[in-house]
Amino acid sequence: MTARARAKKDDVARAVAGAVAGGMAVGKVVVEPNGNIVILSEAAAAAAVRNPWDELLKT
Repeated sequence: MTARARAKKDDVARAVAGAVAGGMAVGKVVVEPNGNIVILSEAAAAAAVRNPWDELLKT
């Protein structure tokens, strides 16, 4: 049997709506296994996704 969801769809939607209402440009939403909802701004999400091979492959 599977475990119950700790963060439900409504919880994520409410958190994102609050971040947007506060003026944040949401870039990425992560729901951790313990149920924590982490919202990253567009700038933070872009920095977190950066891959060191990207620069090497551009040349």
